[in-house]
Order: sequence, then structure tokens, then C-alpha cells
Amino acid sequence: MARVVLVTGVSSPLAARVAQTLSEEPGVRRVIGADSAPPPQDFPGIEYAHVDLHDGSLDRIVTDSGAELVLHLGLDTGDAPNREDNLLGAMRVLGAAQRSTTVRRLVVRSSATLDADDAAEVERHTRGLQRRRPDLSVALLRFANLIGPSADTPLTRYLGSRFVPTVLGRDPRVRFLHEDDGAEALVRMALSDGTGFFDVAGTDPVPLSQCLRRVGGQRLPVPARGLKVLSGLAKHGRIGYASSSTTRAVYAGPHTPGTDSDSLERVLDWCPAYSSAEAFESYVHSRTASSPHGRGRLRPIHVLALARATLGR
Repeated sequence: MARVVLVTGVSSPLAARVAQTLSEEPGVRRVIGADSAPPPQDFPGIEYAHVDLHDGSLDRIVTDSGAELVLHLGLDTGDAPNREDNLLGAMRVLGAAQRSTTVRRLVVRSSATLDADDAAEVERHTRGLQRRRPDLSVALLRFANLIGPSADTPLTRYLGSRFVPTVLGRDPRVRFLHEDDGAEALVRMALSDGTGFFDVAGTDPVPLSQCLRRVGGQRLPVPARGLKVLSGLAKHGRIGYASSSTTRAVYAGPHTPGTDSDSLERVLDWCPAYSSAEAFESYVHSRTASSPHGRGRLRPIHVLALARATLGR
């Protein structure tokens, strides 16, 4: 077992939880949590290290710590509207691992909800690292839509909005991953010697219409280009729930490729405890009427933009 572990993205509850769990493993001497912001609370056993993506701080942390196991969990978390920072963070971690003389294992969290081009870019560079460093043990986990009591993502803000834009004539089936299962998968993969690219998702995807009925959202069917308008507003910081991940989730058609968790189950001898439906129900039960996601409400300016897109003006 690695004596020194480095976990990126610890400003998110999921990564902080994974880091703390690993700090309690026999044989682990140190766990360094690296991010541009500290963990959401004080977690015993985690040494926080500040990272600036635009300097060489991550390389210095990897070198000075002597990390043997690195988990990069900083993709598509929380608000994370800046896709450039997401990609840059992944590139920084992969580069630091390649140059390190101590890192022996790398686990990367990707996501089925990332923009398709972004996800492909992360995977392409990860495969490139495997070719350049065949001695390095590498695993990449593609998470389905992470959900649960503490999850705060563009998709949960979308689901929590009063009026919910959906693609006209479509009712995609959405896969979810409960945050407990996400943390468990990361810890198990970190402690294993499994290598490869793995999907992680609850079974039995849920129709989007069923999700919206459960949370009380009012559907606002629009053409696909209407969602592109919302994504454009999101890039300029004018609406909190529209993002590439949300658009992908609600635009998915009947022929969109699904996820396959069989290979993960074979390698870890484990599968998620929650189905997609059960994970979503856990999220529903955790919501309270007294804490609505104000940023998710559709304001008049957004309705006007959608109307123009619908009418082709």
C-alpha cells in the first residue's frame, strides 16, 4: 500500500471524503489534499496544499511529498463553469505524474457528464501517459451523474429549478451514481491494482420526466437549439444550472450509448449499492422546501431567449 497519497480536488465533499477514508487505511502515512481552495470542513488526517493551475505548484507538491499514489478528482465538481480550468487541471496532474520518480499509481475521475470533447481529451491524454510510462499503473473512472444529499452540481440545480427546459419530443433515460457509491468506487480502485477505463453507474436508468415529477419541476419543452441558448448564457455567468453536462443529460436521444459497469465489477468484485432510481430517491428525500436553488430559477430574460430560439428569430 502506498505510504504517501495525493488527492486533488479536495474542496469538493466527495474528494475530501475519499482522502479522509484513505488516511485511515493501514500503511498510509500521509494524505495530501491539493486544490485551489481548502476542504469544506476540517478533516483529520488530510494535509491541505494550495494549488494554482497557472504555475508549477502541483509539480512541486508531487515532488516534495514523494507521493506514490495520486487520485485526480477535480473534474466537473460543484459550479465548475470553466472548462479550460477543468482540462488544464487534468493536464497538470498527468504531466506531474509523468515527470515524477515516486508516483507508481494514478486514478483519474472523469465523468459521463463532461462535454464530449472534454472527456475525449482527458482520455486521450491519459492513454498517452500510459504509453509513455508503461511502468505507471493507471485507472480512469467515468462517473455517471453524481447525486445524493450533498451533491451540488449543474444537474441538481437544473432539477431543482421551478421551470425546467427539456428537449421537445424527447424523454431521455438518465443514469445516476449515488455519492456513497462514487466514494466507495474511488477508494476501492485506489487500493487495487486494476488498470483501464471503467464506467461507474447505478443500474436501471430513470426517465427524465419521472425525475421531474418527483421534484415538482414544471417542464418547459423547447427545441434543442433552445438549450444551446441556455448553455451560452451559462458561459457568461448569467444562469447557474445550464452547462454542457446538463445539456448532455437532457438532450440524450434513444440511441445515445449507455454505460457499461461490468468491467468495473469484474476488477473490483463490487458494484454500486444504489440503482439509478434509488440514488435519485436519496436526493429527493434530502431536498427541503426551505432551501430552493435560487440560481436555478428561469428569469424572464431566459424565457425571452428561449422563445426567440423556438421561433427561429
